[in-house]
Amino acid sequence: MHVLVKLAKEAVEIFVKEGVIIPAPSELTPEMSEKAGVFVSIKKKGELRGCIGTYSPSTHNVACEIIQNSISAAAHDPRFAPVGTSELKDLEYSVDVLSAPERVSGPADLDPKRYGVIVKKGDRRGLLLPDLEGVNTVKEQIEIAAHKAGIYGDDVELYRFEVRRCRQFDR
Repeated sequence: MHVLVKLAKEAVEIFVKEGVIIPAPSELTPEMSEKAGVFVSIKKKGELRGCIGTYSPSTHNVACEIIQNSISAAAHDPRFAPVGTSELKDLEYSVDVLSAPERVSGPADLDPKRYGVIVKKGDRRGLLLPDLEGVNTVKEQIEIAAHKAGIYGDDVELYRFEVRRCRQFDR
């Protein structure tokens, strides 16, 4: 199991079983010690069970981002009830470490398989990760991200980012 996914899994399991937030590992790998936004996705039998993240760093390092966002995905995603102890054995995790977002001039600079998108209008921001099942066009990607943030109309700013995706069965 990839080290970042192992940390996400451990954070969720200990929080769900004991109500404890684990500390970051005392020995950080180079990828854990950098600062970056992180999304943690949890699936149960192939269906989304929770997904929470940050598009820019909000803690000391990637390890802390993973711990914070793993617990939030399991316990605080408003779309789902908190994960229960009986579900832990059925969960699969993925961790996306995001590059810094860069503003683009328009949809021609996007690719839904390669880049995630942030749609911004005023104080509202909607984000969609790249390479998601069922999202095949730039238009779909922008519409979904905008809808998530309650953004309507065409006068928006677009940003793109790349991810380093680590799944449960990656090494």
